[in-house]
Amino acid sequence: MPSQFLQRRLFPHNAPMPLRNAAHLQSSAFGCLLRKHLLFCVQVSSLILCVGLGSAWAGKTTPAAFDPDYVSALAAADHLLQAWQSGDAENGMVLLSSHAKQSAGSETVARFFSNSAPSAYEIERGKMVKRGRYEFPVVLVAGPSKRGARRRFSSIVVINTGNNDWAVDKLP
Repeated sequence: MPSQFLQRRLFPHNAPMPLRNAAHLQSSAFGCLLRKHLLFCVQVSSLILCVGLGSAWAGKTTPAAFDPDYVSALAAADHLLQAWQSGDAENGMVLLSSHAKQSAGSETVARFFSNSAPSAYEIERGKMVKRGRYEFPVVLVAGPSKRGARRRFSSIVVINTGNNDWAVDKLP
Protein backbone atom coordinates (compact mmCIF):
# COMPACT_ATOMS: atom_id res chain seq x y z
CA MET A 1 0.00 0.00 0.00
CA PRO A 2 2.64 2.62 0.85
CA SER A 3 4.35 2.09 -2.49
CA GLN A 4 1.10 2.73 -4.35
CA PHE A 5 0.67 5.96 -2.41
CA LEU A 6 4.17 7.12 -3.37
CA GLN A 7 3.63 6.14 -6.99
CA ARG A 8 0.36 8.09 -7.16
CA ARG A 9 1.96 11.06 -5.50
CA LEU A 10 4.94 11.16 -7.86
CA PHE A 11 3.17 9.97 -10.99
CA PRO A 12 -0.54 10.68 -10.73
CA HIS A 13 -2.60 8.16 -12.64
CA ASN A 14 -3.82 9.41 -16.01
CA ALA A 15 -2.49 12.89 -15.33
CA PRO A 16 -0.35 14.45 -17.99
CA MET A 17 3.24 14.94 -16.88
CA PRO A 18 5.49 17.34 -18.67
CA LEU A 19 8.54 15.71 -20.16
CA ARG A 20 10.84 18.08 -18.27
CA ASN A 21 9.57 16.86 -14.86
CA ALA A 22 9.98 13.22 -15.84
CA ALA A 23 13.57 13.81 -16.98
CA HIS A 24 14.38 15.65 -13.73
CA LEU A 25 13.05 12.78 -11.60
CA GLN A 26 15.00 10.26 -13.65
CA SER A 27 18.29 12.23 -13.44
CA SER A 28 17.98 12.87 -9.68
CA ALA A 29 17.33 9.16 -9.09
CA PHE A 30 20.35 8.28 -11.24
CA GLY A 31 22.51 10.83 -9.37
CA CYS A 32 21.46 9.43 -6.02
CA LEU A 33 22.23 5.90 -7.19
CA LEU A 34 25.62 7.02 -8.53
CA ARG A 35 26.51 8.73 -5.22
CA LYS A 36 25.57 5.63 -3.26
CA HIS A 37 27.64 3.45 -5.58
CA LEU A 38 30.68 5.73 -5.28
CA LEU A 39 30.37 5.84 -1.49
CA PHE A 40 30.18 2.04 -1.41
CA CYS A 41 33.30 1.77 -3.60
CA VAL A 42 35.22 4.17 -1.35
CA GLN A 43 34.20 2.23 1.77
CA VAL A 44 35.18 -1.12 0.27
CA SER A 45 38.55 0.15 -0.96
CA SER A 46 39.23 1.73 2.47
CA LEU A 47 38.46 -1.57 4.14
CA ILE A 48 40.75 -3.47 1.77
CA LEU A 49 43.53 -0.95 2.38
CA CYS A 50 43.16 -1.18 6.17
CA VAL A 51 43.17 -4.97 6.15
CA GLY A 52 46.17 -5.05 3.81
CA LEU A 53 48.21 -2.61 5.89
CA GLY A 54 47.19 -4.30 9.12
CA SER A 55 48.39 -7.68 7.91
CA ALA A 56 51.60 -6.13 6.58
CA TRP A 57 52.32 -4.50 9.94
CA ALA A 58 51.41 -7.64 11.83
CA GLY A 59 53.92 -9.61 9.77
CA LYS A 60 56.75 -7.22 10.68
CA THR A 61 58.60 -8.94 13.50
CA THR A 62 62.16 -8.52 14.53
CA PRO A 63 63.90 -11.80 13.81
CA ALA A 64 66.72 -10.80 16.16
CA ALA A 65 64.29 -10.71 19.10
CA PHE A 66 63.84 -14.48 18.85
CA ASP A 67 67.50 -15.23 18.21
CA PRO A 68 69.23 -16.75 21.27
CA ASP A 69 72.43 -14.97 20.25
CA TYR A 70 70.60 -11.64 20.35
CA VAL A 71 69.47 -12.30 23.90
CA SER A 72 73.01 -13.21 25.01
CA ALA A 73 74.48 -10.14 23.31
CA LEU A 74 71.86 -7.89 24.88
CA ALA A 75 72.60 -9.37 28.30
CA ALA A 76 76.34 -8.66 27.86
CA ALA A 77 75.61 -5.04 26.91
CA ASP A 78 73.30 -4.70 29.89
CA HIS A 79 75.91 -6.15 32.29
CA LEU A 80 78.54 -3.71 31.04
CA LEU A 81 76.21 -0.75 31.52
CA GLN A 82 75.29 -1.97 35.00
CA ALA A 83 79.00 -2.01 35.84
CA TRP A 84 79.32 1.53 34.42
CA GLN A 85 76.32 2.69 36.44
CA SER A 86 77.68 1.31 39.70
CA GLY A 87 81.29 2.34 38.96
CA ASP A 88 82.45 -1.30 39.11
CA ALA A 89 85.58 -1.25 36.93
CA GLU A 90 86.66 -4.76 37.94
CA ASN A 91 83.50 -6.49 36.67
CA GLY A 92 83.30 -4.13 33.71
CA MET A 93 86.83 -4.92 32.52
CA VAL A 94 85.99 -8.63 32.44
CA LEU A 95 83.24 -7.92 29.92
CA LEU A 96 85.52 -6.11 27.45
CA SER A 97 87.19 -7.85 24.53
CA SER A 98 90.95 -7.52 24.12
CA HIS A 99 90.34 -5.34 21.05
CA ALA A 100 88.17 -2.92 23.09
CA LYS A 101 90.80 -2.71 25.84
CA GLN A 102 93.60 -2.00 23.35
CA SER A 103 91.71 0.50 21.22
CA ALA A 104 90.31 2.47 24.17
CA GLY A 105 93.42 2.37 26.36
CA SER A 106 93.54 1.70 30.08
CA GLU A 107 93.12 5.36 31.05
CA THR A 108 89.96 5.79 28.96
CA VAL A 109 88.50 2.54 30.32
CA ALA A 110 89.25 3.60 33.91
CA ARG A 111 87.64 7.01 33.27
CA PHE A 112 84.59 5.29 31.74
CA PHE A 113 83.96 3.27 34.90
CA SER A 114 84.80 6.05 37.38
CA ASN A 115 81.28 7.30 37.75
CA SER A 116 80.55 9.09 41.04
CA ALA A 117 77.32 10.92 40.09
CA PRO A 118 73.99 9.13 39.89
CA SER A 119 73.55 7.79 36.39
CA ALA A 120 71.24 5.73 34.23
CA TYR A 121 71.19 4.21 30.77
CA GLU A 122 68.80 3.20 28.02
CA ILE A 123 69.42 0.37 25.59
CA GLU A 124 67.45 0.49 22.36
CA ARG A 125 66.67 -2.38 20.00
CA GLY A 126 69.86 -3.74 18.54
CA LYS A 127 70.67 -5.17 15.17
CA MET A 128 72.92 -7.90 13.91
CA VAL A 129 75.86 -6.32 12.10
CA LYS A 130 77.07 -9.72 10.99
CA ARG A 131 76.93 -13.21 12.43
CA GLY A 132 78.18 -13.11 16.01
CA ARG A 133 78.26 -9.29 16.16
CA TYR A 134 75.46 -7.01 17.39
CA GLU A 135 75.22 -3.27 17.79
CA PHE A 136 72.95 -1.63 20.37
CA PRO A 137 72.19 2.10 20.39
CA VAL A 138 72.47 3.41 23.96
CA VAL A 139 71.83 6.61 25.84
CA LEU A 140 73.98 7.33 28.87
CA VAL A 141 72.37 9.72 31.32
CA ALA A 142 74.75 11.40 33.75
CA GLY A 143 73.44 12.62 37.07
CA PRO A 144 72.12 16.06 37.85
CA SER A 145 74.40 19.01 37.33
CA LYS A 146 73.89 22.76 37.07
CA ARG A 147 72.06 22.30 33.75
CA GLY A 148 70.16 19.14 34.71
CA ALA A 149 70.76 15.60 33.53
CA ARG A 150 73.19 15.19 30.65
CA ARG A 151 72.41 12.66 27.89
CA ARG A 152 75.04 11.13 25.66
CA PHE A 153 74.00 9.08 22.61
CA SER A 154 76.28 6.27 21.51
CA SER A 155 76.32 2.56 20.73
CA ILE A 156 77.81 -0.65 22.08
CA VAL A 157 79.12 -3.41 19.86
CA VAL A 158 79.03 -6.91 21.33
CA ILE A 159 80.77 -9.92 19.76
CA ASN A 160 80.68 -13.66 20.29
CA THR A 161 84.12 -14.78 21.46
CA GLY A 162 83.25 -18.48 21.23
CA ASN A 163 81.59 -21.05 23.50
CA ASN A 164 78.60 -18.69 23.81
CA ASP A 165 80.76 -16.10 25.57
CA TRP A 166 79.97 -12.51 24.65
CA ALA A 167 82.22 -9.50 25.10
CA VAL A 168 81.83 -5.79 24.45
CA ASP A 169 84.05 -4.86 21.51
CA LYS A 170 83.30 -1.11 21.49
CA LEU A 171 82.62 1.07 24.49
CA PRO A 172 79.92 3.73 24.21
